[in-house]
Parts: sequence; structure tokens; C-alpha cells
Amino acid sequence: MTAGISSLIAAADGGDRPAAEALFSALYSELHRIARRELRRHSYGDLLGATSLLHEAYLDLSRREAVTFPDRHRFMAYAARVMRGLVIDYVRNRQAQKRGGKFELTTISTDVADATAQAAELERVSTALDALAEVDPLLADVVDLKFFCGFTLAEIAAMKGVSERTVQRMWHKARLYLHRTVREAMSAR
Repeated sequence: MTAGISSLIAAADGGDRPAAEALFSALYSELHRIARRELRRHSYGDLLGATSLLHEAYLDLSRREAVTFPDRHRFMAYAARVMRGLVIDYVRNRQAQKRGGKFELTTISTDVADATAQAAELERVSTALDALAEVDPLLADVVDLKFFCGFTLAEIAAMKGVSERTVQRMWHKARLYLHRTVREAMSAR
């Protein structure tokens, strides 16, 4: 199956639209699992459906012209990043609406403060992850594969062709960087 996925990725990179659709179909259940988990993690599952998120991610991926994926894990990591970006955009849009973006009067429930805190935290983590990608793209890739795609450290090690201990060190280093960056962003407010 991996050889079939690799050939679909190569064909899709070459601009073959049917291959891109076949690739999406072949990885649909795994991508759907990632979308569900991403929404559950941030408690947005009741506001945004996993299928809707996945289909929005597909539309976003299909519009991109110069993106290439040399292998399956890079495709999955990129798809997870697209989904993360869509969730963040959704949260920002929802926050703008709560602040009068639609000019509707609404009642405020007690969970609004939690949703606002989660949205702000999600944005800080996303910004920190983008900063990490500029400093060390490999560490950011490990975070995407572990945190957003749900791969184990052993699976990531196999994908990267390094030892599991190396990936553990990378994961630890990335977590420290993200923690420090988020903490600095919070203290700068």
C-alpha cells in the first residue's frame, strides 16, 4: 500500500488531478481521524464537523500549485498543518463574530471565557510553531507529526530514518522551545 501511496503522491505532484483525488480517497480515513482528534483536542467538535474540516482541507490542498510531497508522512504533516490553519481561521472568525463582526446581539453563556482562553492559547501555540518552523523546520515537522498527525515517536523515527531516542530528544527540544515562546508571548501581553 505504501508503494501505491508513493506513486499517487508522485503523480499528484506532477499535476495529475485524478491521482490527487485517488490519493485523498486512499488516505481519507486517516485524515478524518486527524481532523476528529484536532477538533476534540480544542473542544470545537460541536461547532465544526470533522468531515467539513477535512473537505475544506482538501479544497485548500487542491488549490495549491507549487506544493510537492516527496513521501506520505510529509503529505500527512502538510494536511495536518492545513487543518490546524483552518481551525485557527475558524476560531478567529468566530471570535470576530463574538466581538460584533455580524452585529448581532447574543447572550453570553458562562463558557465564553473558556472558549476565548482556548482560542487565544491556540493562536499562541500556532504562532510559536510557525516561529519554530523558521528556526528549525525539522523540529516543527516532528511536532506536526506527533501532535497533529498522532504518529508515535517510533513511527516518526522510522519515517525520518533516525533512532527513536533522537526523535525523543527532538520532541523534548521542540516542546521546550514552544513552552518558552508561548510563555514569553503571555508575559508580553
